[in-house]
Amino acid sequence: MKKWLTIVSAAMVVILAGLAAYALHPEKGIPAIPYEAIIKHLPFAAGGDLRYHITVHKPYKEWDKWPGKGEMYPGKEPHGALLTTYVNKTALDSIKKAKGMAEDSIIVKENYDSGKKLNAVTVMYKVKNYNPEGGDWFWAKYDPQFNILGEGKVEGCIKCHGSVKDNDYIFTGKVTGK
Repeated sequence: MKKWLTIVSAAMVVILAGLAAYALHPEKGIPAIPYEAIIKHLPFAAGGDLRYHITVHKPYKEWDKWPGKGEMYPGKEPHGALLTTYVNKTALDSIKKAKGMAEDSIIVKENYDSGKKLNAVTVMYKVKNYNPEGGDWFWAKYDPQFNILGEGKVEGCIKCHGSVKDNDYIFTGKVTGK
């Protein structure tokens, strides 16, 4: 509720500022409102909102792949024999800085079997104060059609990835200076 109130308040301020600019300079017309520049859209910690974000709003297939990893690199269970891992800009910047993953980092992993058939898509999303005991990660697992198979503070994810807690719960590559 608080997030929506902040978004609506910010939008109202921008609209009022635009109308004020028009009132002062009507010859220039009503200015366009650059939505992305004003309101940083990030998904809520919810499987459906995260799915929309990574498939429609900011399609993950357009993101960079994990540095040093290509498509269908060897993986391990429970993720699959082959993996392709995509990262949003925040995550990519965090990997390069090697100080742990910053808030709003999103990691999307396509999980393939040995026959190169997509079995699942798993996602880690770093959300401030979401789960301090689990590195503040929101976990999601989708089938190939993006139906939600698991979401939230998934015990199996936290337990397994907890073995690399010192690397911010990440197996794919080094993200901390430790």
